[in-house]
Amino acid sequence: MKTRVLIVDDAVFMRKMIRNILTEIGCEVVGEAENGIEAREMYTKLAPDVVTMDLVMPKEGGIEALTQIREEDPNAKIIVISAIDQRETLMEAIKAGAVDYIVKPFEKDRVCGALERVVSA
Repeated sequence: MKTRVLIVDDAVFMRKMIRNILTEIGCEVVGEAENGIEAREMYTKLAPDVVTMDLVMPKEGGIEALTQIREEDPNAKIIVISAIDQRETLMEAIKAGAVDYIVKPFEKDRVCGALERVVSA
């Protein structure tokens, strides 16, 4: 069975890059959201296996969305993908329930490795 993934990022080119990597490794991208509000709505509707979540987005950021998704579903598997490489932000994301953290720009291998760890956990 294919891993079903929801991609959340406000940048279209970044969603496309992540989509290309995921489909190349056999995942099914079930949806794309450009902010935290859309992410929460789509998570409820689509019930993906994994979410890739940007942190800095308009309307509602990734930490807020991550927190609310995890409140709704404590088993949600969310991988944070962000250009912000700050220990403080990383710790905040982990405390909010992120299961992994990828710093932009990233390599395909890093995305694959994070996905494998999350799915097998």
